[in-house]
Amino acid sequence: MNFSRPLRSFVLGAVCAAWLGMAAAAPDERIASLAAKEKPALLETLKQLVSIESGSRDLEGLDKIANLIADRLKAMGGQVELVDTNADAYRMEDTPEKIGKAVRATFKGTGTKKIMLIAHMDTVYQIGMLNKQQFRIDGDKAYGLGIADDKQGVAVILHAVALLKALDFKDYGTLTVLINGDEEISSPGSRNLITRLGGEHDAVMSFEGASVREDKLSLATAGIASVSLNVTGKASHAGSAPELGVNALYELSHQILQMRDLSDPATGLKMNWTVSKSGSNRNVIPAQASAQADVRVLKVADYDRIEKQVQERVKKQLIPEAKVEMTFERRRPPLEANDAAKAMAAHAQGVYKELGRELGADDKVAGGGTDAAFAGLKTKAPVVERFGLQGFGAHSADAEYVLVDSIEPRLYLAARMVMDISRGKAGF
Repeated sequence: MNFSRPLRSFVLGAVCAAWLGMAAAAPDERIASLAAKEKPALLETLKQLVSIESGSRDLEGLDKIANLIADRLKAMGGQVELVDTNADAYRMEDTPEKIGKAVRATFKGTGTKKIMLIAHMDTVYQIGMLNKQQFRIDGDKAYGLGIADDKQGVAVILHAVALLKALDFKDYGTLTVLINGDEEISSPGSRNLITRLGGEHDAVMSFEGASVREDKLSLATAGIASVSLNVTGKASHAGSAPELGVNALYELSHQILQMRDLSDPATGLKMNWTVSKSGSNRNVIPAQASAQADVRVLKVADYDRIEKQVQERVKKQLIPEAKVEMTFERRRPPLEANDAAKAMAAHAQGVYKELGRELGADDKVAGGGTDAAFAGLKTKAPVVERFGLQGFGAHSADAEYVLVDSIEPRLYLAARMVMDISRGKAGF
């Protein structure tokens, strides 16, 4: 058919408009309106959370913030439990004797899908540091200790649940909220709980924050482990009788050098020695020496490989009389992307486009390890990280903030994802 130029332009414009309409649907105005309504309330929640010091070893502060979160979830109709995770703890060298409780809330719906939302309430900061950085809003930035990592995640979950309640949405089977208090010390108490619950749910959304530089979800994170070497020798006078000593420093140096080539760039496995200590005086043959290595892996199976290699190498001693002790700690597994997670993230990108925003999502390893990896350890269900607000300055003590402008879109995204997963419309 031969159209005139004006008509051809009209038809082309109509086709493009139709294509754009399919590519990015209009936002759900009910949800968008409620997200806007929740924004000031979420900021007030952030102020309350940030005003409670809750370092990973501050049991009093952790109890206080846990009770606040529990009360909020109870008020919205959740069946709430404060979980003592000490009995099931994985003890590492730096694990405190007592670990803070986790908050678990369960909301029962009318559907079949089981969805879990996770975040953590502990921070890296010490008691008293709050005095130097109170909560404040400066332009589009809300500042506070732990606000980006991860009190914003707690706040987004609380207000996403509030938004769903305002919609009277109950099409899920079970909506579980889990907030733990030991993430910053590698989740020694809550890791088994997170892993078990991850395997019982159809989808897990984790609410660590996104970056201010790149608004994106994470489908993969690195696993983190450590190697500790402790060498015991025998002290002696370095000047008059060095032959009567057993030099722990010599043996430690030998061990480090023979394990300097265990990294494997082809698989992303990294092992680097980072800390060493030995001796007490210049004129004494050192009787003690120790060292630590940082280990990163992209696949859970690589833990077995690197641990076996270390165990074999450590047997080859330079000084047979020295006692060499090795500890390999799996501090956090990697989060490995699967097809279900990719599909879920792609759906989230489509939801974000409804707001005219671009959302990144790929399986490239980015950032540090997170609890999402424990949730994904024994399941084929989708586990996706960084549903939280955009932020910056985690662990910085004086420059940690979140972008206020990211509150409404992230609340919209969280609510829509729960609704679409519940209705089987999330692509997996």
